[in-house]
Amino acid sequence: MGNHKNRTHLHAFHVKNGKMISFAGFEMPIWYKGIIPEHLAVRNSIGIFDVGHMGRAVITGPEAEEFLNFVTTNNVSTLEPFSAQYSTICNKRGGIKDDFVLSQQERGNFFMVYNAANRKKNYQWLTKNATRFKVEIEDLSDNISMFAVQGPRAQETLQKITTEDLGKIERFKCGWIKLAGLKTFISRTGYTGEDGYEIFIWDTPVSASEKAEKAWNAIIKAGKEFHIEPCGLGARDTLRLEAGMCLYGNDLDENTTPLEARIGFVVKFQKEEFIGKEALQKQKVEGIKKKRIGLKMLDTGIPRPKHEISKKGEKIGYVTSGTFSPLLRQGIAMAYIHPESAVTDNTLLVKIRDKHVRAEITRFPFYDPDRYGYKRK
Repeated sequence: MGNHKNRTHLHAFHVKNGKMISFAGFEMPIWYKGIIPEHLAVRNSIGIFDVGHMGRAVITGPEAEEFLNFVTTNNVSTLEPFSAQYSTICNKRGGIKDDFVLSQQERGNFFMVYNAANRKKNYQWLTKNATRFKVEIEDLSDNISMFAVQGPRAQETLQKITTEDLGKIERFKCGWIKLAGLKTFISRTGYTGEDGYEIFIWDTPVSASEKAEKAWNAIIKAGKEFHIEPCGLGARDTLRLEAGMCLYGNDLDENTTPLEARIGFVVKFQKEEFIGKEALQKQKVEGIKKKRIGLKMLDTGIPRPKHEISKKGEKIGYVTSGTFSPLLRQGIAMAYIHPESAVTDNTLLVKIRDKHVRAEITRFPFYDPDRYGYKRK
């Protein structure tokens, strides 16, 4: 894991320009200019995030596909070379150990990007379950730098510093390109709801971060005309929440299944066997006990994790993520409640301090997808 495990490649830039916090054992910027301007830059134009704290592993070998089909819930056999899929790793009870994006580079070469807080846990779980497969798992987290360039101007910006046509890389597809003259793996994915890319500068150890700095500075320069903003973890959180995307440790954990989290599309029951399959099949038949929903506040108030949710005086659930939406200018939240209360437009009460504040159940994303996000018209 290297001795720099608590710093990313761009640490010097963040310390100079950002407000730092500790997150998942890393020193990371929570913001530079402020959460709201950074958030709105991504929704309206472009922002860049250092996400080098995340875990990155390469899985290869003659049985890599079989192994990944066994340890993950999605169907790896449908993953074409140079495409990506969202998926989960579950425990035997069907609880989520992590959610992640898996891409296939050249056939048989798989690249997994998972959450910072689960770097060690996942690597141990993967190696422990790999013993009966002909497979190699290599943790390259500290040897590849990772950025996210997100927003409607992302393609135009990056196009200036590469000769490849980025228009050919569609959503959830990926490829090798030269970016600012550097060997780069690029994936049209992200965690904001917007169009954009996740960028991996290969062969870049944390201890020799010149390549990472070169790429970062080149992107910021290319995005200048679009008023690009470097963005911290604060805007990363508000953006993903507006988009209805889960954060591991808040909205997903080992006691929550993909069916309860309403990401059941990542569970492919037609696969022969995978860890957690029996428990999930049983839950599918018997029904879920809790369900993830979106809430928009009708009254003033900002919902926060662990806030209680009630209906007609009865407690029916709790908030897992909540914030003030910079775009909608109101409180929004993700929560788990009893499935029978999870009907859209249903009004519930959220307990904020000592007050019960009204909120309505709403669909994801929280914004109008015709006006914002990658589907915008």
